[in-house]
Amino acid sequence: MEKYTTLSSVQQDIKDSKLHLRQLVEAYLQRIEENKHLNAFVEVFAEEARSQAEIVNSRLLDGTAGKLAGMVIGIKDLICYQNHIVSAGSKILDNYRSVFSSTVVERLLAEDAVIIGRQNCDEFAMGGSNENSFHGPVKNNADNSRVPGGSSGGSAVAVQAGLCMASLGTDTGGSVRQPAAFCGVVGLKPTYGRVSRHGVIAYASSFDQVGPITNSVEDAALLLEVIAGHDEYDSTSSTLPVPAYTQQLDFSGKKRIAYLPETLTSEGLDPEVKALTEKTIKELQEAGHAVEPISFPYLDFVVPTYYILTMAEASSNLARYDGVHYGYRSPNATDLESTYKKSRSEGFGAEVKRRILLGSFVLSAGHYDAFYGKAQRVRRVIREKTDEILQDHDFILLPTTPGPAFGIGEKTDDPVTMYLADIFTVQASLAGIPAISLPLGETKTNLPLGIQLIGKRFGESELLAFSKYILNVTKSR
Repeated sequence: MEKYTTLSSVQQDIKDSKLHLRQLVEAYLQRIEENKHLNAFVEVFAEEARSQAEIVNSRLLDGTAGKLAGMVIGIKDLICYQNHIVSAGSKILDNYRSVFSSTVVERLLAEDAVIIGRQNCDEFAMGGSNENSFHGPVKNNADNSRVPGGSSGGSAVAVQAGLCMASLGTDTGGSVRQPAAFCGVVGLKPTYGRVSRHGVIAYASSFDQVGPITNSVEDAALLLEVIAGHDEYDSTSSTLPVPAYTQQLDFSGKKRIAYLPETLTSEGLDPEVKALTEKTIKELQEAGHAVEPISFPYLDFVVPTYYILTMAEASSNLARYDGVHYGYRSPNATDLESTYKKSRSEGFGAEVKRRILLGSFVLSAGHYDAFYGKAQRVRRVIREKTDEILQDHDFILLPTTPGPAFGIGEKTDDPVTMYLADIFTVQASLAGIPAISLPLGETKTNLPLGIQLIGKRFGESELLAFSKYILNVTKSR
């Protein structure tokens, strides 16, 4: 069976009786089985997917189907789905079964998506390589010796390898965009508050956002159109109306685009990433767009600011996993105090424990102002400077990652080097604005590379339309 890359082609073939959705589900299930070595899925909902496919196929033929009818999708193992296990890639939640569905899952099902399984991720979304999962590392389908990126690595590889049509990941500091770049697919982080976080296991509550990983901009727009919107269960969700993103993908005119010269002189930037970025800038200039360098003097501060704040929030959010209420409880515990200590020590992985300890440190009485308070002030400066650039420009263009996917095990012994891989993605997260990674090139050894566009707050319509345009411009290379 051909590899479908857009939902519209699936829907058309079903309506033309060239395809039954059950056939497509079976093809995906077979591919998942054949590619088990990638470790993209931690659980497959095979029978449910087959049953749902029969129902949705009938609805497509009789004209009563929802917007996502025919889309076979996977969800990151952080997103709650009623009566299904959600482990956040952690031993401490191993075999925990959710008693309710997240808002995003409810909205997927209401529009007739077929959820085929839950996908591997770094433990509690803490990682940039998908090597921190209790379920083992995920492998990049372009080169099995390399990481897929994280924390939504399983979600990106599943789309890359054709194990499903699309995935829902979460992006705290680049966890949708970075794996999308490493895997050669489209990854969108919406504006903070555009999508409800209800039922999504929290890492850092003032950063986390659910975002789609797809083969096409069109499907990313469609998924955002479905999952976006206010939710009474999430007080941080925006009450702004949700545009019809799929109806606003046509682009015309010329844009003014900023690029940050500091990103092109950044230490550790791979020469092929630099060359691709410069080539993209030149192509846009030749197409008549104004692409100009605008200094962003805070690039060296974005990573430390991000990690101080997210670790502080993580230490607070993960306090609930105590071995008492639910999840893993140490069999070696003898009293209440040892239950807390042993359950958390045995249940959390090394990276999660590192971030909890550092977060507790920066929130402690003697260090709160020196670290957490200062980081909050720097975050405001970064946000204001980014907004200032976007007042005079439509988008900011920069690499998604400093280099292509690195080798499994290459950076696990050096957390600081791993954290610095987020240098280009955390700016949009700190500012709370939308950003997208687009698969615009490859290295000489055929490893995918991504270019990132940052848009204005709640400017996803313009960002998606220009993303579709830029993909078409670069197809002629």
